[in-house]
Amino acid sequence: MNVSSLTFALLAGALCLASNGCRNAPGKPIPGDEATRPDQALDFPTLYKQNCAGCHGENGKNGAAVSLANPVYLATAGIDTIQRVTATGVPGTLMPAFGKRAGGTLTDAQVTVLAQGILRTWGRPDALGGATAIPYTSQSKGDPAQGARAFATFCASCHGSDGAGKASGEGRSDSIIDPTYLALLSDQSLRSTIIAGQPERGMPDWRSDLTGANSRPMTEQEVTDIVAWMASHRTSSPGQPYPQHP
Repeated sequence: MNVSSLTFALLAGALCLASNGCRNAPGKPIPGDEATRPDQALDFPTLYKQNCAGCHGENGKNGAAVSLANPVYLATAGIDTIQRVTATGVPGTLMPAFGKRAGGTLTDAQVTVLAQGILRTWGRPDALGGATAIPYTSQSKGDPAQGARAFATFCASCHGSDGAGKASGEGRSDSIIDPTYLALLSDQSLRSTIIAGQPERGMPDWRSDLTGANSRPMTEQEVTDIVAWMASHRTSSPGQPYPQHP
């Protein structure tokens, strides 16, 4: 190709890129197909999928973190707590801060959309059935000894007399006092699970199985004491110890 031909080709290319005929040129956005900037997304399904589903489950349950598709949990926590935790995270746990002012990537408006969307999607006005909700956070100090007794009354039938679980022949359940398990959960997470239960796994909430011998709900102090008893099983070095070499 001579110099004149090369010059003509370059000019033709420039004209093409400037015209509508090259609307699909590499790197040129297609009108009506521009991607929404991350800080402009304000629809709940998109925000939840991008920020929450990985831990809380695609449909708000069966994830590694607490189930959000649990109306009792949502009624106990409330909109203010959900919005605050979403924005600032929970220090010392795997729950990060999503709000920009706390180092995350979401605007205040997006945090609000998430919190309100969670309540709107999975909350229920009658979730507590007329019962008075136990406070989301502890109102007093827990007593592990009293917690052991409360555990025997309300929890041992499913989790084993010592909390170490049951064998398959007895209706299998895993240990809830294993130090490795406890290292992954904060006291608040344990409390939330006891209060709200895990309906997707057959675990009742703090009102327990009112058809059995324990025909009354747990009190706030009993929940606090059970958490203290479970927390007393934590160790400084959870998990399998490193092998000792001579």
